[in-house]
Amino acid sequence: METLSSASQRLAVAAAELGLAPLRLRHFPEGTKTARDAAAAIGCEVAMIVKSLVFVVDDDPVLALVPGDLRVDAIKLATAAGGRESTRASLDLVRQATGYVAGGTPPFGHPRPLPIFADEQLGRFHELWAAGGTPSTVFPISHDDLLRVTRATITDITE
Repeated sequence: METLSSASQRLAVAAAELGLAPLRLRHFPEGTKTARDAAAAIGCEVAMIVKSLVFVVDDDPVLALVPGDLRVDAIKLATAAGGRESTRASLDLVRQATGYVAGGTPPFGHPRPLPIFADEQLGRFHELWAAGGTPSTVFPISHDDLLRVTRATITDITE
C-alpha cells in the first residue's frame, strides 16, 4: 500500500475493516474522474461505473450511488431522503462530508456516516467499478458487496 495515495490507503483500511480485503485498487495516471474516463481506462461499459455523488437534501449531505450512464433526479433523491429539495454539494462540502475529493469519492470509508441511496439500476451488473479515493484510482466491487458495506437504501433516484 505504500505506493498508493494516502486517500487510497485510507480506503483500503476501511475496506479491510468491512471485510473487503484485499481491495483491488487500480491506478490510471490519465485519470478516471468521469464515468466515461473510468470506463475507457478499465475497458468496461459506462453503466458499470458507480458514481458516488454528494447532494444536499434540505440542509444535510447525502450520498447517491448511481450507474455511470444515468443522471440523478434531484426530486426523486429529495423524496427518498425525506426532504423537499436537493442540490449538488459544493466541492468543499464533498471533501468535508466524505473525506475525499469529488471525482475520487468512494462509496464507503467516510469519516462519519452519511445517508446513502443506491439507484436500483446498479443491479444490472454483478461487477461494478467505483472510485478508489482519487480521480485516478478505481476498484471492482460486486453489486452485493456494494450494498452490504454501504447499507444503502435501494430506490429509483435517476432520471
